[in-house]
Amino acid sequence: MGITERKEKQKVEIKKKILEASMKLFIDEGFEKVSIRKIANIIEYSPTTIYLYFKDKNEILFELCEEGFILFEKLNSNLSKISNPLSRLHKMGENYVGFGLQHPEYYDLMFIQNAPMDRLAQMNDGKWIHGDRALDLLRSIIKECMTKKIIKKGDINSVSMAVWGMVHGLVSLAIRKRFTKLVDPEKVVETMHQGISWMMKTMDQSKNKI
Repeated sequence: MGITERKEKQKVEIKKKILEASMKLFIDEGFEKVSIRKIANIIEYSPTTIYLYFKDKNEILFELCEEGFILFEKLNSNLSKISNPLSRLHKMGENYVGFGLQHPEYYDLMFIQNAPMDRLAQMNDGKWIHGDRALDLLRSIIKECMTKKIIKKGDINSVSMAVWGMVHGLVSLAIRKRFTKLVDPEKVVETMHQGISWMMKTMDQSKNKI
């Protein structure tokens, strides 16, 4: 391995250390209480070193969130094989629940912590490349369900938010050990299926009441 390759490898390793230390601190102490200096102390480098890789802790959080969305995107690679959009929606819900339960740290950063969303939205020209893909996929499935008259036509964004909010609530309760109040924790996916089916049926039947 030449000098250039060693330097590149070292850069990758340092960046990985920064992200891993930041993840732990963000989860243990909360994003607002973490400073660049705290992160530097954990990895035993100077704060100046961290600034060579990231502009500030917001940028670190942004990259961690994108890492999480990449993992979720990989889980959704199986959706294209499902022709029925409602079945596809159920499977996407399964993937979402599975992601949250398998990667609670990422899920916490992406969807629960009170991070500076307005600041993050300004980064990368307002584009969350992988995050936007996940949301666009949900919207496209909802739109197809409407086009094929599986559910009543309506505002795609509102319906997508309702479905996402329901599944997010289940995952949030499960990873916070609150699920046992109503349902067996092992039945998160089953409960999600029942919830989506009830929601879709309600939306479909509502057209008969207009």
